[in-house]
Amino acid sequence: MTVFDTTLRDGEQTPGISFTFAQKLEIARQLASIGVHAIEAGFPASSQGEQETVKAIADQKLDAVICGLARSRTEDVDVCIDCDVDMVHVFIPTSEVQRVHTIKKTPEEVLDITREIVSYVRDHCELCMFSAMDATRTDTEYLIKVFRAAADAGATIINVPDTVGVYTPTAMKNLITRIVSEVNCPVDVHCHNDFGLAVANTTTAVEAGASQVQVTVNGLGERAGNADISQTVMILESIYGVKTGIKTASLYETSRLISRYSGIGVLPIQPVVGDNAFSHESGIHSHGVIACAATFEPGIMTPEMVGHRRRLTLGKHVGRHAVRQMLTDAHINPSEIEIDRIVEKVKFMSVKGKKVTDADLYEIATTIMGIGNGGRAIELQDIAIMTGNHVIPTASVKALVNGKELVCSSTGNGPVDAALKAILGIVPAKVQLKEFNIEAISGGSDAIGHVNIAIEDDHGHVFSASGSGDDIVLASTEAMVNAINLLQRIRQAETK
Repeated sequence: MTVFDTTLRDGEQTPGISFTFAQKLEIARQLASIGVHAIEAGFPASSQGEQETVKAIADQKLDAVICGLARSRTEDVDVCIDCDVDMVHVFIPTSEVQRVHTIKKTPEEVLDITREIVSYVRDHCELCMFSAMDATRTDTEYLIKVFRAAADAGATIINVPDTVGVYTPTAMKNLITRIVSEVNCPVDVHCHNDFGLAVANTTTAVEAGASQVQVTVNGLGERAGNADISQTVMILESIYGVKTGIKTASLYETSRLISRYSGIGVLPIQPVVGDNAFSHESGIHSHGVIACAATFEPGIMTPEMVGHRRRLTLGKHVGRHAVRQMLTDAHINPSEIEIDRIVEKVKFMSVKGKKVTDADLYEIATTIMGIGNGGRAIELQDIAIMTGNHVIPTASVKALVNGKELVCSSTGNGPVDAALKAILGIVPAKVQLKEFNIEAISGGSDAIGHVNIAIEDDHGHVFSASGSGDDIVLASTEAMVNAINLLQRIRQAETK
């Protein structure tokens, strides 16, 4: 079983997404590093820029098959060949609705074009993928004829696209079973998610004999997207026991890389890589997970397997066991009476609509227990921001760090980015920003903004904090300083 990733081609066709040249090169390197067998680098004939990008990716000589997409035209194939790709992926519409209204060809003409273009590719390239576009809406008897023609002409793999995502798993299993038995060529599937069935159809196709799956990171793609790599791979690996060659421990970081470059966030409830995939708030669930993770998690898929982490979260459903565990991890040990009061306060704040962060929990605990909070490792004294339409955003901060005055300046993509980078520049510990969310508490141009931040230290521990104010830069820096102070407080407790 091999994985063909089309994030750089179909994924970039997601409305609003346009990766830069440098981003595409990094994405290609990341995909190769996690074990993707084939990478569709783009559609070279679509533009000069696309051609240059595909060639640059091919020139990196990555440990993956680099593929270029081409219409069934020799000039498109020639551009792919000029890019030095390892594989040319040619396609032609085969369903009546697409054949009549897009290319205006008869069924016989499509068969002839298929033979000619596949033969042409094989005369110039060792590997040729052939796709019958809109295969799942094509008459099955005719589809078999087209695939046989492609295979006889030398196609090294045939692709069955569910182009508009209308197939069901049952129908997909029947179709792939028949193609595998009647066409002498490896079968690949490309499923769209218009009805939310892309992953189900893809994995069912493997059951029926498909030997390669097409996916994108985070399920990006036209309209509702494609089959997601993380979900597809983990279903195959964990449920079916099928080896994909993917280094699954890198799935989470790959997801976040694409999210950052695409500008499309990963939903908290996204399977496998979402923030909530291994998070627990309910008292019953948290209690069970503390005792044995498999009680309320799949067990056959753990957070460590995908590079994620398990987290206990705070909210109105939180229980005593979760709160005690979170405080114990911070070396805070309340009595039974105190833990009841702490849980009551957390639930009260949650019911009021406030997101309770780690910093809030520790502040509540130290107040109720009447113990010192350990002081603040960082006291922000001054911050200055310079920004404008002709100025690189720059921030300068002055702070007391463990009693010593330090100053740091940094540039950024905006004033908030610059300010947070400047603060990180004076932090004594290695810290990186993991999450940043902002929401308006009130309306109007003078709205109060509430910022939630999560930072991660070099041991993989995550700490969350928040800040509020009518100046979003100051609210962001307040949240960052609160999170860093929380980290320092817990580290001090660990050394005692």
